[in-house]
Amino acid sequence: MVPLRGVLVIGLAAGLTSALCDGIGLSSGAIAYGAVIAAVVVRPDFSRWPLAIYPVLLLVVGFCMAIGVALGLALASVPQVFVFGLVAALMQFLTLLLPGKLRLLSGVMAVAGVLPLLSSSPSWGDWGQQLLAIALGLASGTALQLAFASAEVPPGESPAQGSAEPPLAERVKAGLQSPFFWRKLVFASLALAIGEGIGAVTPKYLYFGVVLLLNDSIGDTLARVRDRMVGISLGVLMPLLVFNTLGIGPLQTGLVMGGTAALVMALNSANYLRTALISSGVAFVGYGPLVAWYIPHRWIDYLMGCGLALAVGLLLFPTSALRRYRQLEADPAASAQQLQRLLPAAREEARWLGLPLPELERT
Repeated sequence: MVPLRGVLVIGLAAGLTSALCDGIGLSSGAIAYGAVIAAVVVRPDFSRWPLAIYPVLLLVVGFCMAIGVALGLALASVPQVFVFGLVAALMQFLTLLLPGKLRLLSGVMAVAGVLPLLSSSPSWGDWGQQLLAIALGLASGTALQLAFASAEVPPGESPAQGSAEPPLAERVKAGLQSPFFWRKLVFASLALAIGEGIGAVTPKYLYFGVVLLLNDSIGDTLARVRDRMVGISLGVLMPLLVFNTLGIGPLQTGLVMGGTAALVMALNSANYLRTALISSGVAFVGYGPLVAWYIPHRWIDYLMGCGLALAVGLLLFPTSALRRYRQLEADPAASAQQLQRLLPAAREEARWLGLPLPELERT
């Protein structure tokens, strides 16, 4: 029953946020931001986010988007591919400043910084509207989840306790010494230029592919490629169906987002839910009447981004999670925790190579 309730709340949150944003006169681009955030902030199991996530997320997203707007305006006469690459590189440097508890926001920073540059004319007015829409989405999704939650709500996540974190200077130094950091920075900066060079219709998705998919281990990259492609593929079905039958509007937005969530749940593919919701929201709300044109091009260009991420991972500083797992498995001094951290990436690597999947046997 919880999945069905979660589907209902996701649809209501997206539709309500879309109607609120439209009612106060926000732009279609800002409405897309709000609807997507409202949908992805809802947890199908109705567990609560830590309260600190809301101000931190707004602060990080607002700050990174402000950098994109400021540089976009200051360098308006410079070719966009250069400005895009500059902001992409700057976002990678800023991720080095994140403490361990906020490291999961690295991807958010990389995406938020370039979002204003997706428009041909970034402005502070658009920045304010988009940030307001995000705040409305967070509020709507959270309020509806609380309203529909049962009496016994799972507690929020508590920060993981671990060893003391090294000082900021040491974290930055370690990041600058990592070849994986420079690998991602260089190709994130060049992704848009590569996309334009190979004739991609929506070349920005090569950037998203490199930034969000490329990881230290080829096994991690393979897992992310699979998850993103499955999620995106599931997320384009409902926008096409609803657009071609019911048109566009706040009610239809709720049907698209709720329908996408229902499809993912019906296929027992909850791991792909957020990617599918983002895919649906961007396609249906962000592109509106262009949704039928946009979806095939987005899928193809994101596939190109996946290919670029895989090529970079295989050719530059390749590391094998499966090989490392086998080495630790043969080492009596290795702990079960070390093996557990490597297991998902090692299993993904083995699956793609057609090898027996490793199993965690050590206790």
